[in-house]
Formats: sequence, structure tokens, C-alpha cells
Amino acid sequence: MLLRPWEDGDAGFLFDLESRWETVRYLGPQARPMADVKEAAQSIERRRAVNHPVHGIWVITHGQDGVLLGNLLLKPIPLSTGTLGAPPVEIGWHLHPRAQGHGYATEAAAAVMADAAARGLGSVVAVTDPRNTASQRVCARLDMDDHGLTADYYDKTNRLFSKDLLR
Repeated sequence: MLLRPWEDGDAGFLFDLESRWETVRYLGPQARPMADVKEAAQSIERRRAVNHPVHGIWVITHGQDGVLLGNLLLKPIPLSTGTLGAPPVEIGWHLHPRAQGHGYATEAAAAVMADAAARGLGSVVAVTDPRNTASQRVCARLDMDDHGLTADYYDKTNRLFSKDLLR
């Protein structure tokens, strides 16, 4: 498994990934499948705009053959309306259906968290739709602490996980 920045040529894969209801159904309060490849190309521009030494949004690829597998992000999480304070850094992922269940999300997230810790990031959070048991299992494999339900992020109720990267 390798992570790399999204490239213009990845728009077809991103459209295939995010035009599927089964892939996007848990991605925020206004989740909806992408409508066309142009939307995917615009999304790639926004993903590449996260230009930071630690934060980013990357495509997950198979290390041996370069097959695209999914998306991984590490960036400040949007706070819900009325939630005060500095937003923590969120780690999140979603994979193509053919790549799910092979440990790629766990491997990619663990690698990004190790790199972020080496660069001085102290902690991360992950939020999952309460029905998204697959991502909750990934959080457990990553040894993240389960804090139960919260409405502090994305203007919806999510299950909150966190991990102290420096322990």
C-alpha cells in the first residue's frame, strides 16, 4: 500500500469511487453520489489544495501494481454550528468496494498517523456514522479510544474516536 497526492488522471477512479451510494452514504450530512467526471476533477483540485506539512488528502494505491484503492485524509475537522474551540485533526478514509475488507484502510491510517506523530502532531480524531460498523472496526484496530456519540462535528451525530499519537 502506498499513499500519493491525487492527480488529474485519477478523476475516472474518483468518479467510480464516489458515484456509488454504498461508498458515500456515510460521508457527512449531505452525502450524495458524484454526478459526473467533471465533479471528480473539481474535487481532486480541492483535495490537492490541502497543502500542509502534515495534513493532506491522498489516494491509497496498491504498492505492487499501483491500482487505486481509495481515499485517506488528515486535516482539521469541521466543527458543528455552535461548537466552540479549535478543531482537532481528523483522520478519515473510504475505499472502493473491491478494496474493502483487506486491511488497506487500517494500514494507510496507521502509516499516516505514524508520520504525523514524527512531525509533531499530538492526536487525531475519527468520526463515523453510528451505523458504519466497518469504519468503527478500523478505529478499534488502530487502538483508538471510543468516546461514544457526539454532535460536535459536521452538524450531525457521529461516533467519536481519538488517539494520542505521542503515547
